[in-house]
Amino acid sequence: MEGRTAGGSRRVTPLPRAGETYADVRGQERHLRVAWHTDRDVVVLSLWRDNLCTGTFQLSAAAAADLVSVLQAGQDVSYRTALDVRRAARSS
Repeated sequence: MEGRTAGGSRRVTPLPRAGETYADVRGQERHLRVAWHTDRDVVVLSLWRDNLCTGTFQLSAAAAADLVSVLQAGQDVSYRTALDVRRAARSS
């Protein structure tokens, strides 16, 4: 999470223990940072470019569980689609 010092310069706070960063497939030093804040029962998703936070989204822990389900369902569909394409290619 980004903060500002008294002089107005930017500072980056360390990632909480429960969190991770993910590189954007487009590169260009873009990252998604996921940080659990158990004291507030939220997950903060933040977008980073280089060492600058460009936006954040706070998600309740309950909604995060639903997001995980949506991501898993999408992954399952993508995997099945890729498997079907591979099987069709073998049959040809």
